[in-house]
Amino acid sequence: MKLTIIGYWGGYPAVDKASSMYVLEKDDFMLVIDVGSGGLSKFQKYKSITDITAVLLSHYHADHIADVGVLQHALLVQSYRTDNKEVIPIYGHDENEKQFNSLNHDYTKAIAYNPNNVLKIGPFFIRFLRTKHSVPCFGMRITDGASTIVYTADSAYQEEWIKFCQNADLLLAECNFYADQDAASSGHMTSTEVGTIAKNAHVEEVILTHLPHFGDHKNLIKEAADIYQGKISLAQEGMVWEKK
Repeated sequence: MKLTIIGYWGGYPAVDKASSMYVLEKDDFMLVIDVGSGGLSKFQKYKSITDITAVLLSHYHADHIADVGVLQHALLVQSYRTDNKEVIPIYGHDENEKQFNSLNHDYTKAIAYNPNNVLKIGPFFIRFLRTKHSVPCFGMRITDGASTIVYTADSAYQEEWIKFCQNADLLLAECNFYADQDAASSGHMTSTEVGTIAKNAHVEEVILTHLPHFGDHKNLIKEAADIYQGKISLAQEGMVWEKK
């Protein structure tokens, strides 16, 4: 299972960057997780649009879905250029009916996932955790049977994360605030809260993502490392993680 980070900014993309977008690959299957603002432009530096097999969305805030419409139009244009008529499934929750229905288009099909059940998409098995956020949002525990990634999506701290993340190979954790700030009121987490989860869940590695537009991001690592002694990295465009 190979993870490539395309976008990692919280709220909106920084200059020449993208907000949340991640690519999981195994064999010939490509699963895109969230399609944030600027994501599709950056995605094409590393992958081809027509290589996408499926899309999975955590929630419907713009910094996670802004480029869904761009993707839909790109697939339409590609159908004229290449005669590719394949319809890509976009998996999302249906607690917001209008947003869910917007996932349907000429070459995309909306498929509702039940967050109480395990979802199988290609070679991946996904369990969900409802996060503490301002809109319905679901974190994901994804495994291919050999390795496990937990993606928090957007969430304030909750004890449930510790059980959900137990022994994961990678925790891809949102970290939108620094240690001394109030993240919970915004539905996000601090560096030390991520460190607490990682330590108590015994995860092997942490990548901090959904990064803030202020402060020195290196301090996020230092603060998390005060609690968690494992490997911690800042998300970067084009960054690849793969279980050895």
